[in-house]
Amino acid sequence: MPARLPSWAWVTGLTVGAIAAVTVLGVQADRGSHPTATSAKPSSTASAQPTPTPSAPARVPDGSGTGRRVVYSLGEKRVWLVDASEATRRTFTVWPGSVSPDPGSYTVSSRNAATTGSDGMQIEHIVYFAAKDGVSVAFSNAVDGASPPPAASGTKTGGVRMRKADGTALWAFGTVGTTVTVVR
Repeated sequence: MPARLPSWAWVTGLTVGAIAAVTVLGVQADRGSHPTATSAKPSSTASAQPTPTPSAPARVPDGSGTGRRVVYSLGEKRVWLVDASEATRRTFTVWPGSVSPDPGSYTVSSRNAATTGSDGMQIEHIVYFAAKDGVSVAFSNAVDGASPPPAASGTKTGGVRMRKADGTALWAFGTVGTTVTVVR
């Protein structure tokens, strides 16, 4: 007759099995497709901003480099997260600030988990990659998911804002040293 295991051994075995199953499911979810947001969270300032286009272009812009990179199109107000195999991991529209970087290649220089933006909004996932006219240019999202308010006349803001889910994705992708290519 087989030996009987104590009850704590069963609980330990079930716990280890559950942790392993959750880990496997988490890895599978991370490697799966990542949907893009199609609408911004309503806010009191959303009506003052242009509505980003929800449809994604089929391909990354020509002249945006090769390899793993973030591509930012000034004209399309759109960002692509491109992996090392040239596959687009995610693309989404953004709300640029009043100061835009010149077209060219940049590198993520630093990151900040959260702060107050120059417009007074609480922002998170700040990924700095350029400076122009004494203004730092960075990707970020508002903590509440709202679009930025219109800049006051003459105010210089370098924040390139996005929806919260897109900010989370860019934060995970855009580590220090990641290439950022800005195109027209």
